[in-house]
Amino acid sequence: MRKQKLGVFLGTIGLAAVTGITGCASSNQAAPSEPATTDAGASAEVKQSSNAPVQIDFWYSVGGANGEMIEKLVKEYNESQKNIVVKPAYQGNYYENHTKVLSSVTAGNQPDVTMVEIASVGAFADAKVLEDLGSYAAGSEKKYIEGLMGNSYWEDKLYAIPFNRSTPLLYINRDMLKAAGLDPNGPKTWDEMRSFAEKMTKKDGGKTSVFGYSSPIDIWFYEAMVFQSGGEILSDDGKKLMINSEAGKAPLQYWTDMMKEGTMKAPPGEKYNAWDVASQDFLNQQVAMIFTTTGELKNMREKAKFDVGTAFLPANKSYGTPTGGANLVVLKKSPEEEKKAAFDFISWMTDTAQTTRWSAATGYMPVTNDALEAAEMKAVFDKDPNFKVAVDQLQYGKPRPMVPGYKELQEVIMTEIQKVVLGQSTIDDALKQAETKSEKLLKK
Repeated sequence: MRKQKLGVFLGTIGLAAVTGITGCASSNQAAPSEPATTDAGASAEVKQSSNAPVQIDFWYSVGGANGEMIEKLVKEYNESQKNIVVKPAYQGNYYENHTKVLSSVTAGNQPDVTMVEIASVGAFADAKVLEDLGSYAAGSEKKYIEGLMGNSYWEDKLYAIPFNRSTPLLYINRDMLKAAGLDPNGPKTWDEMRSFAEKMTKKDGGKTSVFGYSSPIDIWFYEAMVFQSGGEILSDDGKKLMINSEAGKAPLQYWTDMMKEGTMKAPPGEKYNAWDVASQDFLNQQVAMIFTTTGELKNMREKAKFDVGTAFLPANKSYGTPTGGANLVVLKKSPEEEKKAAFDFISWMTDTAQTTRWSAATGYMPVTNDALEAAEMKAVFDKDPNFKVAVDQLQYGKPRPMVPGYKELQEVIMTEIQKVVLGQSTIDDALKQAETKSEKLLKK
């Protein structure tokens, strides 16, 4: 794969980023106390060049209650040892944070550790922005769940560690399903979901008051449905877009048919704004079933005034789902002392004790093998089986494409599939356009 120059990468990612960047969160710093403890195989002890602790900047991309949990964990890490002080700062969503990180690298004031959305790891690594973590991990990466590691490597080198990881799930209003005489565990296939949606759609005075189903017209859910239809997004060598096929057309045909039937709502808004609309419609009981991330589970359970359930994404030819969320990375331009400190922090944040608490507090998946067997995690699964659905679905999971050109190509695909849903293009024309535009992007 040809190497992208950072300047070109900055330009393309800037075009894809959303505007209206929010300000940074304030740092949570605490007086250091006892030395840190990490699993065997974590980074070597940070050696200080002076008596002062090493300070590192950590930029993160989750807000609300999840962001508060990030700040809490960072505070605990700072209090757990005396050699490192982590300064956390919220930088907006993934799109916003990515743009800020790349700009900061050019300006020479980059953070030491940050979140990177998993499909962008390859682009960041190829642009020489990320540090190779192989020597720091020294084999400790084997503790992470294998199904989550597909987006951690680029050209056989370890560049990222799983952290806030997710899969898309089908969220269901069990009360609505029961009232309609349907299986409260949700539909298992596309045909069943279409039938369920039809039975739960309600009209009032000629207007639809409740839609059976809603999904943001987003690349993540489209990828999932292509996988379920037996297809792939890119060829094995990453040089050809594969969606101008029956498997690539199937999700668009399914969505447009359901919209014509009046049983599906495509939420308005760009990127995560559409996700917010879908979630709010679900909470307001204006939609009975939605696709969204497992990272929404805690929020849904706390705010819903009905029985929330989660299920695998329904199967077409088979089950299938992309993994999602973000990994933690170390920036290459940071001094060696800061890099060692950053990896020590990453090791602690993703260790079994912390990932178990993070999962229980947010709904994101635990990332270590030991966490799946931990008594605390099993207690969470027993109390609310919804938390285990994403873990169980991982057996059908696939990594997202991560060749450098896909960062921009996914924007092209989203634009084209949205045109189909809006009636501005046919399925054939849209996928042909995406295929044509992909040829240049996948050469990068």
